[in-house]
Amino acid sequence: MIRLGDARLTLDDVTDVARGSVRVELGTEARQRVRASRAVVERAVAEERAVYGVTTGFGELKDRRIAAEQTAQLQVNLIRSHMAGVGAAAPREVSRAMLLLRAASLAKGASGVREDVIELLVAMLERQLTPVVPCQGSVGASGDLAPLAHLAGVLIGEGEAWLGDQRMPAGLALRGAGLAPIALEAKEGLALINGTQFSTAWAALACVDAERVWEAGVAAAALSTEVLLGSFQPAREDVMQLRPYAGALEAARRLRAYAHGSALVASHRDCGRVQDAYSMRCVPQVLGASWDAILHIERQLEVELDSVNDNPLVFSGSGDIVSAGLFHAQPVALAADYLKIAVAEVASMSERRIDRLLDARVSDLPAVLAADPGIESGYMLAQYTAAALVSENKTLAHPASVDSIPTGSGIEDHVSMAPIAARHARQIVDNAARVVALELLCACRGLEFRRPLKAGEGSEMLYGAVRRVAASPEGDRAISGPCEEVARWVLSAAPVTLAEEVLSR
Repeated sequence: MIRLGDARLTLDDVTDVARGSVRVELGTEARQRVRASRAVVERAVAEERAVYGVTTGFGELKDRRIAAEQTAQLQVNLIRSHMAGVGAAAPREVSRAMLLLRAASLAKGASGVREDVIELLVAMLERQLTPVVPCQGSVGASGDLAPLAHLAGVLIGEGEAWLGDQRMPAGLALRGAGLAPIALEAKEGLALINGTQFSTAWAALACVDAERVWEAGVAAAALSTEVLLGSFQPAREDVMQLRPYAGALEAARRLRAYAHGSALVASHRDCGRVQDAYSMRCVPQVLGASWDAILHIERQLEVELDSVNDNPLVFSGSGDIVSAGLFHAQPVALAADYLKIAVAEVASMSERRIDRLLDARVSDLPAVLAADPGIESGYMLAQYTAAALVSENKTLAHPASVDSIPTGSGIEDHVSMAPIAARHARQIVDNAARVVALELLCACRGLEFRRPLKAGEGSEMLYGAVRRVAASPEGDRAISGPCEEVARWVLSAAPVTLAEEVLSR
């Protein structure tokens, strides 16, 4: 059970709700804060105070006064007019994360909404009612306006939603879930769409999966280094302490653990090779830097998960209602752009090891890992596919946050483009998972050609895990199916669990 307002939200909480069925409810203290902030809004309306988006219009219409009897209609019109998203629908897990994150922000008691609004968001999670939210249309400032408007539209019975696996009109979905549309009151439409929840949902889920890709990438690097008869001396503890970046120390610790007890490593102890290629020798430096980046991004995102990003802000203690810029998603944009670069590097290094595994001139393995090279092409195309994905990542990794196109007649004159950064981060993580999957397939096949020698204890555990997902080939076969299967394994919790087991031995 997650009680909104009683404890800080974490990335694990978001993942558990977005991809699972963990229950959510509004905490007792949060209810008191929400009621207090709502009272401030109601007083402002009764006193006919000029409050942005409550008794005035929006954006360039901010100077248009709204009569008290029109404040409710103003909120409905806001939702309808801002449902301007286009393109494919976001994955349901993203929309579920948005529901959770918007409810959590409103539960802070600085938005002036009624408890009923938050309760409906929570009920939609509980009953698997998920808004259909188009992917494109937000610039990540003044909140993710268009995506959140599509989410908010479902609360008033407009737009589309999934009920379970079925997509249907929102009104029908609400009835099917045993819920009723809510009649919005002053400030509530604005409170639903001012926020970073679309950008943050994408970034949070991508960050969780990035850690899994990283763990699988380090494991793949260890197995490939063993199969390629590389040296683990660069990962020695005393070596790493001379330049003690935390991520490099963690990567090196895993490399040593996977290779522990390796007959393959022992078999070439006195081979005379001086140095390996960077894709083996510099794994702690490169993947370690990515790990440090991922941890930084996690910290940044967990600040956002537990924040208010509304406008205007309602202070129940002083009674002030303040227009500010907490909805600007620049912190999320920069975090997502950093995540893109960090994960792209995991895939880039992985592709270089795939190339070495397939090149008989450097691997001393059968060409392209084929049992009968020539009549068979083995894993030749694995490198082509990996190269395509890595190249695509280079384009996607261009920082979206350095761009800005003014909106709102120049009032919103600097925007973050966080949703673009976060969506691209998701794609890079997925691409990287497939590249690492291809490396795992190649490294496992290479290990089979090194038999009867065994790899390290951890690497043999990794080999067994991969082979349970994708059996060893007999002759040529399509690579795409096994790649997708292993990529799903990479994106699951399995690589993290495996790493914990290997490190505990």
